[in-house]
Amino acid sequence: MNEDHYSRWNLFAPLGLLLTGLGASMLGCATIRKSKGKSWFLNGTIALIVFNSGLAIFGESVKERALYEVEIKQKIQGNG
Repeated sequence: MNEDHYSRWNLFAPLGLLLTGLGASMLGCATIRKSKGKSWFLNGTIALIVFNSGLAIFGESVKERALYEVEIKQKIQGNG
């Protein structure tokens, strides 16, 4: 079980950061398109979906890391 939390954290943390950064970049592009009077709504909507997905996945990685740390602490204390 211990390795499950670590594996999920190891996957979710970089993926969440990657999607958050990608979404922020896409949002910037949509903002530039809007300022130039071009079509921007679809780009902006997709950017927000990607950005918020990244935040959610990164939040999940924080949870998984916390659960991993709790299990390690329990093993050290001899309760696991």
